[in-house]
Amino acid sequence: MNNLNKTLHAARFAAEKHTGHFRKGSKREPYINHPIEVANLIANVALIDDEDILAAALLHDTVEDCEVSPDEMTEKFGQAVTDYVLEVTDDKSLPKKTRKMLQIEHAPHLSYGAKVIKLADKISNVRDVIASPAEGWDKQRRQEYVQWAMSVVEGLRGSSDQLDELFDEVVALANEKLDEID
Repeated sequence: MNNLNKTLHAARFAAEKHTGHFRKGSKREPYINHPIEVANLIANVALIDDEDILAAALLHDTVEDCEVSPDEMTEKFGQAVTDYVLEVTDDKSLPKKTRKMLQIEHAPHLSYGAKVIKLADKISNVRDVIASPAEGWDKQRRQEYVQWAMSVVEGLRGSSDQLDELFDEVVALANEKLDEID
């Protein structure tokens, strides 16, 4: 499988697995838009063209949210892609608070590829928390999410100067928008 084919195959596989899934936000966007945005940030902001990283970015939520097994992913996309995806996958059997703390603790120890995926993921999520917050997410919950994302990203810094800079811009905009809310 050549490099572009691997990335396109990952996009198709992710689209199939996320069929019928929507983002939590008020806009109810198709879920697949999120992994596409994450891969786009990596390719066009960080200027990373590593096909394993781009494929893993497209697939980053499939094990966690779509019951894709690591064996199936390895068979279709190879061990490197699977390793990146598993590094950024939360263990849903753990309580949410524990999962959030583990993301902060694990961030500095991720591989380069997993760090850029996680960083692009946080950029996408903070954007959504402002542009299309989930139902019931009041100002405080949104502020808490932004603060937590900042804590995770502290451990990711240095993997991509461009993504670091964009994250800081997105957080500044998020804080500005949140300050405008009564």
